[in-house]
Amino acid sequence: MELGDIPKYFAGKTILVTGATGFLGKVFLEKILRVQPNIKKLYLLVRSSNTHLATQRLHFEVFKKDLFRLQRDEKGENFGTFISEKVVVVVGDVSLEMLGVKDAKMREDMLKEINIIVHSAATTRFDERFDIAMATNTMGAFNVLSFAKNCLKLEILLHVSTAYVYGQMKGLISEKPFFMGQTLKGSSTLDIELEKKLIENKLSELEAQKADEQTIDMVMKKFGIVRANLHGWPNTYAFTKAMGEMLVANMKDLPLIIIRPTVVTSTHFEPFPGWVDDVRALNFIIDGYGKGIIRSFVGVPETVLDIIPVDMVVNSMIVAMVARSKNLCTNLIYNISSSLRNPINFSDVLDNTYCYFTKNPWINKNGKPVLIAKKMALFSTSMDEFDPNKGSKMESAIELFRPYTIFEGIFDDQNVENLRMVAKRAIDEGFDFDPRNINWKNYLMNVYIPGVMKYSMRSKM
Repeated sequence: MELGDIPKYFAGKTILVTGATGFLGKVFLEKILRVQPNIKKLYLLVRSSNTHLATQRLHFEVFKKDLFRLQRDEKGENFGTFISEKVVVVVGDVSLEMLGVKDAKMREDMLKEINIIVHSAATTRFDERFDIAMATNTMGAFNVLSFAKNCLKLEILLHVSTAYVYGQMKGLISEKPFFMGQTLKGSSTLDIELEKKLIENKLSELEAQKADEQTIDMVMKKFGIVRANLHGWPNTYAFTKAMGEMLVANMKDLPLIIIRPTVVTSTHFEPFPGWVDDVRALNFIIDGYGKGIIRSFVGVPETVLDIIPVDMVVNSMIVAMVARSKNLCTNLIYNISSSLRNPINFSDVLDNTYCYFTKNPWINKNGKPVLIAKKMALFSTSMDEFDPNKGSKMESAIELFRPYTIFEGIFDDQNVENLRMVAKRAIDEGFDFDPRNINWKNYLMNVYIPGVMKYSMRSKM
């Protein structure tokens, strides 16, 4: 069977989105509002002290962004009215029970009305404080699920995870769920309640020592890495996202989808090519190289960098929800990736980056072009090869990036391929999520790197 009209499914639907101020959340909102302006309502959960500040945050961090340029141009002075009619700002926090929604009337309305939940809220810092990452990435997933169980009209819950929940696994990485207590080291067993208790104990110790906030930050960051490494994960982010998945995947009787994107980059085509939000992940390396700050980095030239444009991730999310609602694809997990179908290695990315910046140098604050003389050098062994970076923030970044720039895994996406098979018409009608349709040289030279230059390096949002 073939999927029908994708936008039609969302007409009259009420959707709850967590993480609406994040990169993926913004692009999801833009797409839904553009292709189906007749959705009934968007509940957007925002961390804030009050509704006024939450509304301001959404205005400046989401709807005022260049991402919404096409819709602002199309609707003109009616854009603000359109947003206010569709969007309900919800002050809350995924780390709290019932998502921290204190307004009883609003909570009651949400539970009665919500048809779809898209849970994309997360802290994506690799070395986040263990207590913060656990509260957001692990218990946040549990709290969203608990809320979803009470939604009377729920049709779909989509949980955004990461393809790197399987750490530094080599070879073909399948789309299979974790079982509760699973670790990446066969000899150990993971107890989420114990991890929470260890966090409480560590914070109590620090409080008893009257540690200042800077010390608490440092200790809790290191503690997260230690606990992650103990169970086989390279960092706190992947560890806490994996635990969140365990809680989600083991929840029965919910219409559930888990998507695992790889390294999410700028838009490919929609709403226009090259929009990107912040200097993280691969953007960080390109930004630093173009500014002449990063001349060498950790990595292996042959490493397949699994990058995927953000609009393809959003399209896969939307199509998966419709396919699940029609029982055309009932898989639980989808690796949204490019490494199997259209791989590109680290060396090719750096070749294109060098080529781009030699032709289009970054102009510094003094109005002078930063001339790039060499392709970035890659090293894979000791920190001694990074002498200019010893003892700096760059040394920390290099160690955090190492698991991904020397990665030896390839992500199987058979479930996503099945989805593409039933969504051929949808792909042709503006919901493309097939990485084989990416010409990497064109994307890097004419879309992605210019996007980083425009939106991140020049800080023009």
